Amino acid sequence: MHLLGAHMSIGGGYYRAVEAAKAVGCDCVQLFTKNNNQWKAKPITDEEATKFQASLAELGVRAPLSHTSYLINLASPNPSLLQQSIEAMVVELQRAAQLSVPFVVLHPGSFTTSSEAEGLAAVTRSLDEVFRQTDDLPTVCLLENTAGQGNHLGWRFEHLDEIISRCKFPKRLGVCIDTCHTFAAGYPLSDAADYRRTMDELDRVVGFSRVKAVHLNDSKMPFGSRKDRHEHIGRGEMGLKPFWNLLHDPRFAKIPMYLETEKGTEDGEDLDAMNLRVLRLLIDKKMPVESTAVAKSKSVPQFLPAAKRKPVASKSKASPTKGGKKPLRSTVARKPARKR
Repeated sequence: MHLLGAHMSIGGGYYRAVEAAKAVGCDCVQLFTKNNNQWKAKPITDEEATKFQASLAELGVRAPLSHTSYLINLASPNPSLLQQSIEAMVVELQRAAQLSVPFVVLHPGSFTTSSEAEGLAAVTRSLDEVFRQTDDLPTVCLLENTAGQGNHLGWRFEHLDEIISRCKFPKRLGVCIDTCHTFAAGYPLSDAADYRRTMDELDRVVGFSRVKAVHLNDSKMPFGSRKDRHEHIGRGEMGLKPFWNLLHDPRFAKIPMYLETEKGTEDGEDLDAMNLRVLRLLIDKKMPVESTAVAKSKSVPQFLPAAKRKPVASKSKASPTKGGKKPLRSTVARKPARKR
């Protein structure tokens, strides 16, 4: 059975995120444990942690997941920012542990004025220090693959493998796969054969045993754009086929999946509830005959209510690589499949 959920606000208390998740039909929930745009946060009280766990149990919301602050950059070549990021990451793991949240999602970071190789090495060293300072905690850090915008690391599966392989605490690391980021980074997901190749590549390079969470987001930007812009399911450049492929892939059947799409309402329906409804229709229905990622003036397939269909502008299948045929490749050397 698939666990489908969304990121929810902790405004008013951590338990409020659970209540909001339940209200729109979530099976699981993701949250920040503090203001994601600030370095500091007030301590979590035992009462807050107890109420959060009680709310999860009472409402039947499972697999809570936290996401780190966007300020953290464990790849930074700036010594001051790097030290501040390490300290903040320690706090993120401590706060998650206090709330009994088992996994914390982290963007690998940006190498800014250094190089890809130096950035990857910096992330590994930083995580080693973070884990040394939190060796008494069970919390696992999930490296999220990125779209590769600017100098951001993690847009190739090889980046994630490089960090995990070099880390002295590999058991404290896992992976969170974001569908929008995967698509924007140049990994095809729509065609069934391309989807299989992409996921086989993920398994070969990283290993499915490392994948502990999925972020479900369509993309406002075209394939291979290297730009991170989330869109509602079936409303963007990806269309519905990638999500059908994912939801019908038995390797993902027990991995919790979380929406990170825009909040609000449409025609009186909560947007999170709408996206969850679309995803559950995909689980129950045959593959859509249309893909908004490969055709002009296509709409969401006919098994969705007419009120929710939205025409989509012309899409491009082309990758930014020469010839527009092959997915983008990293400068990190490919490694042979290793035994697991």
